[in-house]
Amino acid sequence: MTTEQTSPAPALAEDDVDLIETTSDASLERTRRRSDAIEREIAEDPTRFRILTGDRPTGNLHLGHYFGSLLNRVRLQDAGVETWVLVADYQVITDRDGVGPIRERVLSLVADYLALGIDPQRSTIFTHSSVPALNQLMLPFLSVVTDSELRRNPTVKSELEATGDRAMSGLMLTYPVHQAADILFCKANLVPVGKDQLPHLEQARVIARRFDERYGRAGDGSRPVFPRPEALLSNAPNVLGTDGQKMSKSRGNAIELGMDADTTAKLLKRAVTDADRHITYDPVLRPEVSNLVLLTALASGRRPEDVAAEIGDGGAAVLKKAAIEAVNEMLAPVRARRAELAADEGYLLDVLRRGNEHANAVAEATLGEVRQAMHMVY
Repeated sequence: MTTEQTSPAPALAEDDVDLIETTSDASLERTRRRSDAIEREIAEDPTRFRILTGDRPTGNLHLGHYFGSLLNRVRLQDAGVETWVLVADYQVITDRDGVGPIRERVLSLVADYLALGIDPQRSTIFTHSSVPALNQLMLPFLSVVTDSELRRNPTVKSELEATGDRAMSGLMLTYPVHQAADILFCKANLVPVGKDQLPHLEQARVIARRFDERYGRAGDGSRPVFPRPEALLSNAPNVLGTDGQKMSKSRGNAIELGMDADTTAKLLKRAVTDADRHITYDPVLRPEVSNLVLLTALASGRRPEDVAAEIGDGGAAVLKKAAIEAVNEMLAPVRARRAELAADEGYLLDVLRRGNEHANAVAEATLGEVRQAMHMVY
């Protein structure tokens, strides 16, 4: 124990509050303009950027993930951006009592990534639990955030409201800090996000700045240890589940990437529509019908308005048939490749081993800089 006086965590600066608590229209527009500029910069020189992205292994990936984030990851990788893909196995237990079939789900994620085009020669695929130095960053990071600040985070707030009388775990409360460690350990300077994830990214930016202000800098002191990562806002369409609600692993309304064609057909045949036989694309007034139209359009590379016009008075049966054919045709090569990969567990484990080795080397180097900045090199 030390008797040295300690200073309280720094007060929130105006830019800290902006996205942690709320995302105003003005700040969102600024972020969108900057995101558009980043896309132009990527086209000019992709080597300037390093992205961090990933998923919790809580179930199988589905079409919502496919159109919402997975295609974009492959696009950025293929454009030449250094890509890090996290299998966030520790985050499974933020809001659950156990890990479930964790090994099976981790390998399933890896198989999905590879089948979709994530190349382990160009991208680093790794797991939380295999990178101790990443998780050790939680300690200094927690020292620069406050309890009330974390409770204002939208994800933490929604979890707190949903728990009722059940106590929220410390891991759930510090979830935004763990995400900051994910981003900052590899010094990612770009994170693909939807607008709902902006508060998490802003928390990482706040932590990077506060660490610099409180503890110091790396090397000769000319640069901060951590960059302030920027957002690459997603323009991905919102694909609903077959019941018209958000597509989710837990709702049973998702078309999973690993499903066979017959199961996909059965689920889409049961998809919710409405009583109007004439098919139109109107996401506001006809969300369920429009979702099937959109899904058909995305899977076939067409405009949803053109799909709706072609089906016209064909009704829901014709629309569902078109959706089934388009989705199954689009996913056929992915599913074939995925089946090959899933049958070769040794290869999947080798991909993870090599990714974890690379992640560990980078994390140890970053932790070394952190110790140096904190004068903890003994």
